[in-house]
Amino acid sequence: MPEHPAPPTPPETAQSPTPPGSDYSPAYKNFVLLMLTLVYAFNFIDRQILVILQEPIKIDMGLSDAQLGLLSGFTFAVIYVTAGIPIAYWADRSNRRNIVAISLTVWSGMTAVSGLVQNYGQLLLARIGVGLGEAGGSPPAHSMISDYFPPQKRATALSVYTSGIYVGILLGFAFGGILAEAFGWRKAFMIVGIPGVVLAALLVLTVREPLRGRWDSATANADRPSFKQTMAVLRQRRSFWYFAMGCALTSFIAYGNGNFLPSFLYRNHGMSIGDIGLVLSLVSGVSGAIGTIAGGVLADRLTLRDRRWYAWVPLIGGALAFFPYFYVLTSGNTTAILVVLFLLSIANSLYLGSSIAVSHAMVPPRMRALTSAVLFFILNMIGLGLGPFLTGLNSDLLASVSGEDNLRHAMLITNCVGILAMLMFFKASQHVIDDLHANNGTRQNL
Repeated sequence: MPEHPAPPTPPETAQSPTPPGSDYSPAYKNFVLLMLTLVYAFNFIDRQILVILQEPIKIDMGLSDAQLGLLSGFTFAVIYVTAGIPIAYWADRSNRRNIVAISLTVWSGMTAVSGLVQNYGQLLLARIGVGLGEAGGSPPAHSMISDYFPPQKRATALSVYTSGIYVGILLGFAFGGILAEAFGWRKAFMIVGIPGVVLAALLVLTVREPLRGRWDSATANADRPSFKQTMAVLRQRRSFWYFAMGCALTSFIAYGNGNFLPSFLYRNHGMSIGDIGLVLSLVSGVSGAIGTIAGGVLADRLTLRDRRWYAWVPLIGGALAFFPYFYVLTSGNTTAILVVLFLLSIANSLYLGSSIAVSHAMVPPRMRALTSAVLFFILNMIGLGLGPFLTGLNSDLLASVSGEDNLRHAMLITNCVGILAMLMFFKASQHVIDDLHANNGTRQNL
């Protein structure tokens, strides 16, 4: 359908959905994508600020690596994914932009509160609050993007949005390290949390709720399927579960090793917190953004020939990253490992935009937010929930036999999970075409 600038909207209807048969201008759609990406960046700034601050927090509170893993992983993930399902179900029936704005306000406020805590239990509760807020961020945003952009541009748009992860990592690492050294870890939490509340207000004032099912048939958009109906459809999509497990196992490595990478460089390479923040902001942030956007662009282009590329792109990315990561964890050459880490992070970031796009292509429009929530439930329970905790636990258990290399060896074990991730994407490629065809019948029957 050709795109053309939308006519001016009177102020009193500025927040109403797009009327049928019209479309926003490309410039406005790109603006909305930029705003949602910025919100997602704040999601990861507030999440990753703990990662760069965990060594000062560990020293100040006398914590173990397992306790750090609980803070940045399991405890956060449990509330994040548990709240994500009902919030996404709500988003499939309500104004998604408002849900994103409320969620942003909550998680930013709780990040600021993290700087006021006096003990481990209070910090744990504050991080639970951050997780509760962040649970309402991504699924509604995914659904909005799928209504702003047509299917042939969706993987690219979702990958641009997903690059907000790495923008957030970049800013969180860079400013977190600088703020920690200049003001201490408590004030760093406060300074980072407050701007998110301002962004939430700006989102409400400038971003419009799009017409749901903008690029789908009127029949597909008419009904409001129940939670049971959505889950029934997903149960029939075999490749969806393989994509979800592939994403989960890939993120198990990304979170399990990534959350301890600052500690690894601090303990095994003697870098300062400030230097680690600046270096990882460039190495992990820039490379991750490049890889994520590249994954979506590749998926959109290659799936025009064969839709199995939705699975092959993340499979190839995982294979390219697997062996170089062993070098990063075993070499003593700090400069060399950072260069290799930059390159392998590009490859290891190809998976998510493609996986979200194909998941949305398997279901009708009013199932998309919930589908994203289910995908992120699996991804975060296994990846974010278990990755940092098990890596930290292994590090504690290996301390008596590995000495100062305990964290290094624990991270080597975590990297081996990449074999299973590649297997999951391969299995997804065997069923994805049938599942995409099956969605046509589902839309007609709803």
